[in-house]
Formats: sequence, C-alpha cells, structure tokens
Amino acid sequence: MEREGVRMADEALFEFLHMEVISYIFKSLEKDDSDNGKCTAKLEGMGFRVGQGLVERFTRDIPRFKDELDIMKFVCKDFWAGIFKKQVDNLRTNHQGVYVLQDNRFRLLTQISAGKQYMEHAPKQWGAPGTPPTAPTIEEPPFMELALDRFLAFTCGLVRGALSNLGVNSIVTAEVSLLPACKFQVMMQRA
Repeated sequence: MEREGVRMADEALFEFLHMEVISYIFKSLEKDDSDNGKCTAKLEGMGFRVGQGLVERFTRDIPRFKDELDIMKFVCKDFWAGIFKKQVDNLRTNHQGVYVLQDNRFRLLTQISAGKQYMEHAPKQWGAPGTPPTAPTIEEPPFMELALDRFLAFTCGLVRGALSNLGVNSIVTAEVSLLPACKFQVMMQRA
C-alpha cells in the first residue's frame, strides 16, 4: 500500500515539473511574442535529450531490435509505460515508414481537458520545431493560443530522442481532436 502512495506522488511530481518547465520557458521569453516558436523548439529539444537518456536506461538489458516495427512496439509498450504509466492505446502503420500512436487519455493533457470551454479555440496540430499550429485569431483566449503545442512539444521530443538513440531518424508531430486524446505521427526518415 505504501508503494502505491509513492507511485502516485511520482506521477504528480512529473506532471507538476512538466507544467513548471513549460511555464518557465515561456515566461523567460514572454517579452517578444515572436519567440513562441523558439520556446516550443526548446521544449522539443529538451524532450529529445530526455528521450535519449531514458531509452538508454530502458533498453540496457534487452536484446537488439530486429526491425523498425519492433522498435515502435517497444516505444508504444515499454517506453510509453515507463514514462506515462500506461501503454499507447493504438499503434497503426502504413508499412511505409509512417506510424500513428494514439493515446486516448494522454496524461499531460488531462488537466487541460477539464476546461472544455477552451477546446473550440485549441490549435489542432503541432508540427516540427519552429512550425506554428493553426494561426490564432483575435477572439482566442491567450491561454489556448499556443497551449496545446506547449504540452505536446516535449513529448514529441521524447519520442524523437528515443528513436534517435535506437538508430532511427524521424519526424514526430502531434494532433489533438478531442481532449485528452492525442495522436502522435512518426515519420521515419530513410537515407
């Protein structure tokens, strides 16, 4: 029973740390609105480095993967569960280097999803670093103009960093259609 309390505290600490990192990065460059792209790129870069380090620890005692699909299965099961305490709900592929990971209850969006009034203003997609989501309009509340891309950039970097350390170059994007569900699209970059 005591271990369950520690696990819950670990999960809450991760969520709070994630929120504070996002807040710190965006407040540090709040003076100039044109720096939002730099902030999301910085978050994605931080996620990339963390993903590289975590995948080293998670793969230390397992044999090498035989192919790209095995790597993606590892990311969806073991890597995702190690970070978010659950596996990806669905993995799809077109067998041409594009994979879609769907998490129907993405942990880092559950806090935002409590406020349904913001969903109509939420950007629908976040792309590669420096690529802005849909352009905000004047009517949009400041909180949601770039809120979702802030929460997704770090995770896109996590996945890209993990794959990079496993020898796979990729582009990872995220899309939200209904909070807290999220789809991460991974496009393998072949030489």
